Amino acid sequence: MTAAPSRLGPAATGALLMVAAGAMFACVNTMLQFTTMKLGVAAPTATFWQYGIALIALLPWQGVGLSAFKTSHLPAHILRVAFGVGGVQLWGFGLANVPIWQAISLIMLSPFFVTIGAALLLGEKVTPARWLAVVLGFVGGAVILAPWSDAFTPWALAPVGAAALWAAASLMTKRMTATETPATLTLYLLALLTPLNAALALVPGAGGLAITGWQVIGALIVAGMLTALAQFALARAYAIADAAFLQPFDHVKLPFNVGLGILAFGFVPPGSMWLGSALIIGASSWLLAEEARRTRTA
Repeated sequence: MTAAPSRLGPAATGALLMVAAGAMFACVNTMLQFTTMKLGVAAPTATFWQYGIALIALLPWQGVGLSAFKTSHLPAHILRVAFGVGGVQLWGFGLANVPIWQAISLIMLSPFFVTIGAALLLGEKVTPARWLAVVLGFVGGAVILAPWSDAFTPWALAPVGAAALWAAASLMTKRMTATETPATLTLYLLALLTPLNAALALVPGAGGLAITGWQVIGALIVAGMLTALAQFALARAYAIADAAFLQPFDHVKLPFNVGLGILAFGFVPPGSMWLGSALIIGASSWLLAEEARRTRTA
């Protein structure tokens, strides 16, 4: 089991882990949309059980135990998880109210928020070409949102908010891989998300924690277990390969999610989705090329 990754090398292994994570997250999204949109489970309730089950599944996996909690950067973990909590909640509300193709297309705006965050929060110099790529990316997002359409719903803005918050979490994740192991990053994410998600689910009118029915329970168990595996694969990918190299492989999640959305719910995306997604993917590829040139120059 350990020889194959060694022969592949860190870049190829990271790419495979990224694709695997995207496929697992597509299945998770389908399970969550099924429980919230079709079975009527409140989004905060489904989110709590998803991450609670993920935490239980992760602890015994490959010997990951309480020793993984050892860290000297607790405040950074808390801040990272705070961004994650907001993103998780907004993503859950988005899946409960908009088609999966629209939600997953809009979540691809995250790299542009990463660029903005790197400039504003980390003081990174952003060239005019990179700013133009950001603008083009958000134009693609506007095409997908179609606020001028009668079909537009404010709930479609939830994935956009999730993209912004997850971008902040991603910036912190990449910086923290220098001192933290993938197991520690994943364990703190799940361990801190779970009680915070419980508190949000217990807010009056939010849905509570109770779930009933074998369909609901089965879907949430699958979603939770796949979440644990996908989060670990994602953290491991970023630990062994460069983020700029990995980003194109993250786009593979789009056909995974669109395909499952068609099969499970009949959500056939309109042509505007492909146009908007092409703008987003093209602009993010431009960002990556600019980043590579900047790195070579440095």
